Amino acid sequence: MPELPEVETVRRGLEVQVVGRRIERVEVGRERTVRRTSRQALVDGLTGATITAANRRGKYLLCPLDTGDELMVHLRMSGRLLVADAGTARPPHTHVVMHLSGAPAQELWFIDPRTFGEMVVFDPANLAVEMPDLARLGVDPITDGLTKAQLGNILRGRRRQLKALLMDQHVVAGVGNIYCDESLHLAKLRPDRISDTLTTREIGRLHDAVLSVLSLAIEAGGSTLADTQYVDLEGQGGWFQVHHRVYDRAGQRCLTCGKADIVRIMSAGRSTCFCPRCQR
Repeated sequence: MPELPEVETVRRGLEVQVVGRRIERVEVGRERTVRRTSRQALVDGLTGATITAANRRGKYLLCPLDTGDELMVHLRMSGRLLVADAGTARPPHTHVVMHLSGAPAQELWFIDPRTFGEMVVFDPANLAVEMPDLARLGVDPITDGLTKAQLGNILRGRRRQLKALLMDQHVVAGVGNIYCDESLHLAKLRPDRISDTLTTREIGRLHDAVLSVLSLAIEAGGSTLADTQYVDLEGQGGWFQVHHRVYDRAGQRCLTCGKADIVRIMSAGRSTCFCPRCQR
């Protein structure tokens, strides 16, 4: 699933290529993509509206419209947003097409082979009712600016394994499997370490690691893996995967210490990789 850096990369693409353009016409194919409301609700909510901004909360893309409503897009496992010239052959599993104003004539496609992704137009004044999962999101490390004090309160106020806690979207929004493994490795902490046992120094290391890993991944356009569909708005993959030090490297020698092999365990219900020598 695209995580915070990948979604932020898509957001930046929308900001450059789509913000300020009017949606002239909308086509909706697969009903599952608009399951929160309906095909007609998305068509009615977007047709004639202008996208005025491109925002992000955690893994959610949020595009305010000049109508006062907002468009929410969640890519989930395999969703992609692509901008293409009108008339270009559409890929399989293109479930939503937005015809954009301006020259040259272009379309914004939502493509989703596995159909877990979704789009919905909602009233932000009624967020808690229409989008309760979005309303319950925790702190976003990039958009909200996670402080060391905030992270300390999060860790000391709960007794949970670090990975489970950092991946809980109601606590920290946007961090998923890849960047949790990488952040914990950089912070030299085991994923199954109990959160309220961290020292002040360890909390500081974890704080710096989370922000550093996410920021560097954003600069690299995210991570595009062999088993994922993620690309940016122009169809280009990210390259942060070349910097992964533990994620998906089980059985390989640790790039940090050069003395131990990366171990894979199950943590927070997810396959988790770490170095037993570097991470305590």
